[in-house]
Amino acid sequence: MNRKDFLRKGLLGAGLLATSSLATDTQASPEKLDIVGFNHLPNPNSATNMTNTVLHKAETRGFANHGWLQANHSFSFANYYNPDRMNFGVLRVLNDDTVAAGMGFGKHPHDNMEIITIPLEGDLEHKDSMGNVGVIQHGDVQVMSAGTGIFHSEMNKNRDKHVKLLQIWVFPNKRNVEPRYGQITLDVTQRHNKLQQILSPNAEDEGVWIHQDAWFHMGALDKDFQTTYNLKKKGNGVYAFVVKGDVTIANQALNSRDGFGIWDVDSLDIKADSEAEILLMEIPMA
Repeated sequence: MNRKDFLRKGLLGAGLLATSSLATDTQASPEKLDIVGFNHLPNPNSATNMTNTVLHKAETRGFANHGWLQANHSFSFANYYNPDRMNFGVLRVLNDDTVAAGMGFGKHPHDNMEIITIPLEGDLEHKDSMGNVGVIQHGDVQVMSAGTGIFHSEMNKNRDKHVKLLQIWVFPNKRNVEPRYGQITLDVTQRHNKLQQILSPNAEDEGVWIHQDAWFHMGALDKDFQTTYNLKKKGNGVYAFVVKGDVTIANQALNSRDGFGIWDVDSLDIKADSEAEILLMEIPMA
């Protein structure tokens, strides 16, 4: 699939193609296209609602090889549709992407979504319709509140190596806000054997901020290190993603690239079974 088709299907698959005047930059309006996975609301008949946990093993994720892009989808996106994987609370998208040298996502629209990008390797260049231009790399976190509508592009800055990134979409708690872009560089040594906050609802806190009662933390843990994560807000859940290594969270053994969601708890016990890196996303469940 070429990049134009991927962007069209990916945005529609997540139900996010801008339908305002921004949509004039797309090939067709949503009602004229075969929308895959448009229903991005919680599925009341999902088997994952029967307990307070859900396990997404790495090999069960959606996968697409577009040549220039290899993408793993923890939740329904583009041509990957799974009615039991529409979202986890307000967490809508968790894409684990590898972009080929010199390639990337051309200009495309978003609206009413909080979009967080976490580079794992390489350099990713961002440009948007607000005039922002920046390059993010490992240790950086980028956030974009799409609000009333924005166009942006994301390109691999380098011609000689790929870039790996996590892109995360969270439903906002305020619609039609003024679009906003933010980018910070964090000291990754501060996540050694601790959980470093990288995102919160508060602009004054450590990390970036979004329009949602969500808190993200990353940890780089030595083997046998143990800690406890205490949830910030009652009613929230946590979706854990293992960037690398092996960990046990709330008695659930997890391996590299596994995802694990849990709710109706106040805290989580975490143990590194090997040298590991984890991302914890605390988000509202409704």
